Amino acid sequence: MITKFITNVSTKFNPFSKRAKTCRIFLAQLPPNARQTMKINTKLLPRNSKEASALSLKFKDGKEMQLDTEKLSIKDVMEEVDRHSRGLKRQADLLGN
Repeated sequence: MITKFITNVSTKFNPFSKRAKTCRIFLAQLPPNARQTMKINTKLLPRNSKEASALSLKFKDGKEMQLDTEKLSIKDVMEEVDRHSRGLKRQADLLGN
């Protein structure tokens, strides 16, 4: 997963829910130095909460992505993130950055 272009990660999930698996895995996939390069906000919901899990991302170009992690698998989430990151990488390469 290309995380170089992500500036902000916000998640909310119930850690005891089976539906929160995508959020937990996404956070585990972030590199160890992620807190130095991006802002990470995590909101843990109580065990009996019926609120849906959510993942929100912001990129360096200003694009915001709201992903419904209860319906998407981790593979789908990573595919969406990588698709946009590859476009940003291509732009940076063309500009010589």
